[in-house]
Amino acid sequence: MSKIIEVKNLNKKFGDFTAVNDISFSVEKGNIFAFLGPNGAGKTTTIKMLTTLLPPTSGNVKVNNFDLNTDRDEVRKSFGIVFQDPSLDDDLTAYENMNFHAVLYGVPKEEKEGRIEELLRLVDLLDRKNDYVKNYSGGMKRRLEIARSLIHNPEIIFLDEPTVGLDPQTRNHIWSYVVDLSKRKGVTVFLTTHYMEEAEKMADKIVVIDHGKIIGSGTSDSLKKDTGAESLEEAFLKLTGSEIRHDEAGSLDSLRTHARVWGRTRR
Repeated sequence: MSKIIEVKNLNKKFGDFTAVNDISFSVEKGNIFAFLGPNGAGKTTTIKMLTTLLPPTSGNVKVNNFDLNTDRDEVRKSFGIVFQDPSLDDDLTAYENMNFHAVLYGVPKEEKEGRIEELLRLVDLLDRKNDYVKNYSGGMKRRLEIARSLIHNPEIIFLDEPTVGLDPQTRNHIWSYVVDLSKRKGVTVFLTTHYMEEAEKMADKIVVIDHGKIIGSGTSDSLKKDTGAESLEEAFLKLTGSEIRHDEAGSLDSLRTHARVWGRTRR
């Protein structure tokens, strides 16, 4: 199986503080990959670098065979992203949110309507496409964000805690969509979550990061075996400890800030 993300000796420093410290890992094409760690571990900084929102201090990264340092536009075309922070325009309809994103990514006019309809159907929102997003529930908004992130047919989708704050029923529905994307459509899923049972159930491979360094890597079963744990959550706690952590310096800003940066970089 081919590698769609390759990270080698990646570093990020903020002054004297090292947020990401010489990490290396790879993601196989079509897999569901879980990137786990406590608050402040370096997850967010790593994702920002992989999605071109933050330049690395040093190291090499290839996304979909494109070099992060020299082919940033091609890297951006290769992925969709759903941030943990809300990112939809509540004063637009679901269709208008999808259409705006399609224009932003340069989806051909002759393909746009078909893609919007297909994706809204995928997440069970086609019958609500003309409703204003401000009238959507939290779960409906998250489903719309997933649909919107796929409008340009990306090879990879980054999901930053996609089910946080959702009820169990909605979480299960979200995961049925994600698994379908991976298994049926071959989309690679790069996931962060604090719900260990999600990673244990869904992920083909798991990497654990803490204090900027990778401290565990493998399948859920191999991590449990290596740590002598009965569950992934227990393995995670054995690897990272049980102390409460503060949020990561340089955590994700509101997506409105990201949207402004994104818009400028795509012009």
